[in-house]
Amino acid sequence: MRWQGDRQSDNVEDRRGDGGGGGGFSFGGGTVGIGTIVIALVGSWFFGVSPSTILNLLSGGGGAPAQVRQAPSHPPASDRETQFVRTVLGYTEDTWTQIFRANGATYSPPVLVLYTGRTSTGGCGQGQAAVGPFYCPADRKVYLDLDFFRMMQQRFKVGGEFTQAYVIAHEVGHHVQNLLGISGKVDSARRHLSETQANAASVRLELQADCFAGVWAYHTNQAKQIIEQGDVESALNAASAIGDDALQRQSRGTVVPDSFTHGTSAQRVRWFTRGLQTGSVEQCNTFEARQL
Repeated sequence: MRWQGDRQSDNVEDRRGDGGGGGGFSFGGGTVGIGTIVIALVGSWFFGVSPSTILNLLSGGGGAPAQVRQAPSHPPASDRETQFVRTVLGYTEDTWTQIFRANGATYSPPVLVLYTGRTSTGGCGQGQAAVGPFYCPADRKVYLDLDFFRMMQQRFKVGGEFTQAYVIAHEVGHHVQNLLGISGKVDSARRHLSETQANAASVRLELQADCFAGVWAYHTNQAKQIIEQGDVESALNAASAIGDDALQRQSRGTVVPDSFTHGTSAQRVRWFTRGLQTGSVEQCNTFEARQL
């Protein structure tokens, strides 16, 4: 992926030196084995929001109101990984600013929080590395522990900078859904649905974020020619690896479609590809699609 030398976003809050971490990964205040950690990481990849938020919504609780973004506590480091994240975030800002403007609206970008181990959020509970990257609609921030990318590469051979950019773009896609009022409507509706129906709504929300990630890739590549040979294939491999069917088959040997919350491998690949090939937000309406 070509990205060096392009504009870097200032909307990055680097908390890695704030003492909020704690060596290694943890979940629920306790320690878990590496196998459990990997399953948790993969299962929650692209989840979009903290698990505590989903539990609150499904139990009938209300989400916290959006809060005003605070300025970064200190500037992010200048290492290659941080520069890459800031550049990718800058790409998303440029793409979505143009798309919103073309539709007579103003895009308000999210802050991306870099942290290690665990960190507090503004309304989504305790952010933990074990849940992978996630978006918190309450404070309009994307949370990312960079160790997640290294873990994915080591354990599942899913990596590459374009794949990492895809992950970030997916989370920003959830932010776009939040700005458009889509995620709020879905969360409200899920409170009155059965578990199976609520899961189906989650699948459509996640697949739309995948499609939005494809829209980002299309427009950014048109403007900056960032995609190199093999990049798209690596992103599609990642989308396939984290399909609900693939994860369930790997973890327990059986597939339970009614429990899907993110979509199958084929569906994830299909919707990211649709966004990538068309560059059209209108083509990402998963909620009216007869076939996912």
